[in-house]
Amino acid sequence: PVHMGDSTQVQVGQLAVAIGNPFGEQSTMTTGVISALGRFLPTDLNASGPTYQIPDVIQTDTPINPGNSGGVLLDLSGNVIGVTSAIESSAGSNSGVGFAIPAEIVNRVVPALISNGHYDHPYLGLSGTDLTSDIATVMGLDASQRGALVATVTAGGPAATAGIQGSNSTATIGGQQEPVGGDVIIAINGQPVKTFNDLVSYLEASARVGDKVTLTILRNGKQMDISVMLGVRPATSSQTIGNQLQRSPFRSNPNQSNPFQNVPNQDQGTPTTGT
Repeated sequence: PVHMGDSTQVQVGQLAVAIGNPFGEQSTMTTGVISALGRFLPTDLNASGPTYQIPDVIQTDTPINPGNSGGVLLDLSGNVIGVTSAIESSAGSNSGVGFAIPAEIVNRVVPALISNGHYDHPYLGLSGTDLTSDIATVMGLDASQRGALVATVTAGGPAATAGIQGSNSTATIGGQQEPVGGDVIIAINGQPVKTFNDLVSYLEASARVGDKVTLTILRNGKQMDISVMLGVRPATSSQTIGNQLQRSPFRSNPNQSNPFQNVPNQDQGTPTTGT
C-alpha cells in the first residue's frame, strides 16, 4: 500500500509523479513539478450562480490526461500528496496545467466514502465574495478593510438561523454591479478571514457538520460575534469533493482566462462563492 504524505509541507518547484490510466493506458507514470499551491477549483464548471469550491488544490505541470483522474500524485519518496482531479485545457488534453486534491482533504473524505458512500461537507448556507477596497469604501468602511462579504443567505440555513445578513443593495463599481451592505466576515473561531476563500479553506480543513463556529463580523461598521451551528451542504448536481475523488471533469474552456472561478460578463459583477 502507498503511504499518505503531508500535503501541507509540499513546496512549489518540488518534483512530483502522477500514476494513472491516460486514454486507457494502464499504470502510466508521468513526472513534473509542483507549479502552485492553494488553488481553488469550482465543483460545478457550468454553474450560473454561486459555486462551491475545493480549496487548497495543488497545481502541477505533470502530464495529466483523461483517465488520470482519481490517480495518485506522489512525491519522490513515494508518498501520496494528492489525487489528480482535473486539467485546464482548450483541447481536452494535457496543457501543463493540472490539479490535484491535496492529501489533507483526501484523508478527511476517503474514510467517509468507504464507510458511508458519501461525505458530508460543513455548510453555512451563504454565498459571497471578497471585500475589495472599492466595495469597502462604498460601504463606509476603511479602504484597507478586508474580509468575506456576504451577498446572499439561504433561507432556513445555518447562517440565516443565526441571524447573518446578506447584501441589501448593489452599487456600480468599475462598470459592474457589486453586492454591498451585507455582513462582512473578518474571522472564524478567531482565525482571520481576509478573503472568501479563507472562509472556505477553514471550513473544509478544520470544521465538521454539527460544529458550532464563531463568526466575527462587521455590520454597519460595528464588530460583533455570532455563533453558527454548521449544517450539511445540500446535494446538488455539481461535482462534490467526494465524487471528484472518483471521477472528475477535464476542464475545457478556451474562453475562461481565470482557471479558478467563472469569468463575469461586464455587467455581472464579481462571481459569488457558496459555503
